[in-house]
Amino acid sequence: MAETGFRKWIITITVIVASLLELIDTTIVNVSLPVIQGNLGATLEDVAWVVTGYAVANVIVLPMSGWLGSRFGRKNYFITSIVVFTIASFLCGNSTSLDELVLFRILQGLAGGGLISTSQAILIETWPREQIGTATALFGLGAVVGPTVGPTIGGYITDHATWRWIFYVNIPVGAIAAFCAYTFVRETPKEAKGKPVDWWGIALLAIAVGSLQTILEKGESEDWFAKTYILVLTIAAILGVFLFIWREMSIDYPIVNFGIMRHRSFAVGMFTSFVLGFGLYGSVFVFPVFCQNLLGFSAQQTGELLFPGGLCTIIMMPFIGKMLNRGIPAQFMATAGMFLFFVFTTMLSNSTLGTGEKDVLIPLLIRGVGMALLFVPLTTLAIADLKGPELGQGTGLNNMMRQLGGSFGIAVLTTIIHIRTAKHRSDLLSNINPYNNAFNDRLNMLQHAFMAKGKSATDALHMAYMAIEGAVTRQSILLTYDDAYWISGLVMLFSIPLLYLQPFKKAAKLPVDAH
Repeated sequence: MAETGFRKWIITITVIVASLLELIDTTIVNVSLPVIQGNLGATLEDVAWVVTGYAVANVIVLPMSGWLGSRFGRKNYFITSIVVFTIASFLCGNSTSLDELVLFRILQGLAGGGLISTSQAILIETWPREQIGTATALFGLGAVVGPTVGPTIGGYITDHATWRWIFYVNIPVGAIAAFCAYTFVRETPKEAKGKPVDWWGIALLAIAVGSLQTILEKGESEDWFAKTYILVLTIAAILGVFLFIWREMSIDYPIVNFGIMRHRSFAVGMFTSFVLGFGLYGSVFVFPVFCQNLLGFSAQQTGELLFPGGLCTIIMMPFIGKMLNRGIPAQFMATAGMFLFFVFTTMLSNSTLGTGEKDVLIPLLIRGVGMALLFVPLTTLAIADLKGPELGQGTGLNNMMRQLGGSFGIAVLTTIIHIRTAKHRSDLLSNINPYNNAFNDRLNMLQHAFMAKGKSATDALHMAYMAIEGAVTRQSILLTYDDAYWISGLVMLFSIPLLYLQPFKKAAKLPVDAH
C-alpha cells in the first residue's frame, strides 16, 4: 500500500540509508587492504579474501532475499538484516586476526544481501505506482553513488583514523535505520510461511552463485585454470546453475521463482542490468587504479575527482524520475545514457602520461549524467510489470545480475590489462634497436644528460637504458588502460539494441483532480 506525507518520506530515507550501508561497504575496504595487511600480518593474497568473502556471501543471498521476505515478512527480514549487518560491522572492527575479519565480513555480506533488494522492494511499494520512476531514481542515488564514494570514504578514514573505523561508522547509522524501520515500515503478508523449505534449492544456489562469484573475484590473481581449485569451482558453477534451474522449475515452492521470466521486460532487464553492472563497477575499478598507478594521484585525490561525477548523478536522478513519470520512454533515456558512457570511455581512452585533473573532470561529469540516465530507466523497465511477491523476487534477481555484471567486468578488464600490457610492451620493444635513429638519438641525449651530472660514460649509458626501460613500461601500461576504457565503452554501445526488445510503457494517467 502506497504511503503519503511524512511517513512516505521517512521510509524513503530509511531504506536509502540502509541500502547505502551495504553498497558503500562493497568498495570502502578496497583502499584499506594494504594497511589491514600490515596490521594483521597477512599476505596480499590472503587479505583479498576480506573483499571476496563479502562479495560471495552477498551475491548468494541476493536472489533468495525475495523468498526470505515472503517467509518471515519483509519488515522483519529487513530489520533483521540491518541489525545483523550492524553487529557484524562491530565484530569486523574488533577483529584481531585475518580469519576473524574474513568470517565477520562473510556475515556482513549475508546480511547486506538482504538489505539492498528488500530496501528497493519496500521503496517501490511505498510510492504510488504512477511514480515508480521517482522511487527508482531515489533508490538509484545509493546504488550508483555508493560504490563510487566508497573508496573515497575508506581512504579518508584510513588516513585520518584507523582502518577499524571503516566498520565502526556503520554502527550509529545502522541503529537509527533499524529504529526507523521498526517504527514506520508496514508489515507485508508472509505468503511463504508454513510452506516447505527447498533446502536442495538453497544448497544448489549457494554452490552455483558462490562458485561463480569466487571465480570472477580470484580468477585473474590465480592465473585462472592454472589453479586446480579454480577449475573445480568452474565445474561446480556450471553444474550448479543447470541443476538449480531444473530444481526450481520442477517444484511447487521454489526459493527463486523463475516464473517471473514470463514478463519480457524483466527477462531482458536481467541482461541490461548485467551490462549496467559491467559499466558501473568496471569503470570504478579501472579509473582509480589508472590514476594512482600511472598518474601518481593519491587515494584522496582520486576520490575527490570522482566526487563531482557522483554529485552530477545525484542532481540528475530526480529529473530522470520526473521524465519517466511524464511518459518519456525509458528506452530513449537509457540509449542516451549508454551513448554518454561510450563518450566518457572514448575521451579517457585518449589519455596520455601528461593527463591531469582538469583533463578527466569533463569525462567524469559525462559519466555521472550517463549513469543517472542508465540506472533509473533500466531498473524501471525491468521491474515495471512486477507486483506483490514477484517484486521481492525480481529486485533480488535484478540486483544479483548487476553485482555479477560488475564482478564479470572487473575480471574481464583485469585480464585484458594483464594480456595487453605484455603485447604493448613487446610492440614498443621492437623499436629499441641500434638501427632506429630515433632510439639512438634518445639514448645519446640521456647518456650525455647523466654525464653532465658527473656520471661516468659507462654508468651514464646504463642509466640511460634504465630510463628508456621505465618509459617503455609506463607507455605500455598507458596503452593498456586506454584499451580497457575503449572496450568498456564498446560493451555498453553494442548493448543498446537490447533496450528495444523490452515493450514500451504507456504514461500513467493522472487523476482528474490531480491538476
